[in-house]
Amino acid sequence: MTTPQKFYIIKQSTGHCEIVPSEQIEQKENPTILENLEKWGPYNSQQEAIARRIGLIRAGKCQPQ
Repeated sequence: MTTPQKFYIIKQSTGHCEIVPSEQIEQKENPTILENLEKWGPYNSQQEAIARRIGLIRAGKCQPQ
């Protein structure tokens, strides 16, 4: 039985926020880099993560791409 995929929003060093699947976060080689970045989530769908990222852009926490 597979678990449903979750999505996270990760703020890059450039200020842009990227939506990444939870599997990609678990596979990061260097967890200290991930700890230093701001992260929001998990979200149940990519659409929900997109809506949250729009809110973060409007709040000034992320830069638009």
